[in-house]
Amino acid sequence: MHEILSLVVVAFLWGATNPFLRQGSAGIERVHSDSKITGFILELKFLVTRWQYIVPFLLNQSGSLLYFFTLQKTALSVAVPIANSLSFVFTALVAQLLGERAASKNVILGTILVAVGSILCLIET
Repeated sequence: MHEILSLVVVAFLWGATNPFLRQGSAGIERVHSDSKITGFILELKFLVTRWQYIVPFLLNQSGSLLYFFTLQKTALSVAVPIANSLSFVFTALVAQLLGERAASKNVILGTILVAVGSILCLIET
């Protein structure tokens, strides 16, 4: 049971941070340089100096760390589909809450199907 809760937390950390990462990286397209290397460094500097990007990034990476430790005690056949599919659900929900876009019927149906599929995977464990 502890592993399942950990996977849900991982999915939340991965999914819920995606819309914030998108918002935090807004404006990176305006960073230009003649050199690819200089452009990369300028883009990296742009991201690293924005708390709006760094905070969600660190939360997202903490989800990856939790996932690493959870995988040591959980079957891959359960961990991978649950964490990855539920992260899409959390991304859709948080994006909706932030007003990024209205959820279409396909997004709502997909979210329900993913949740049902995840529940079925959990029932089998």
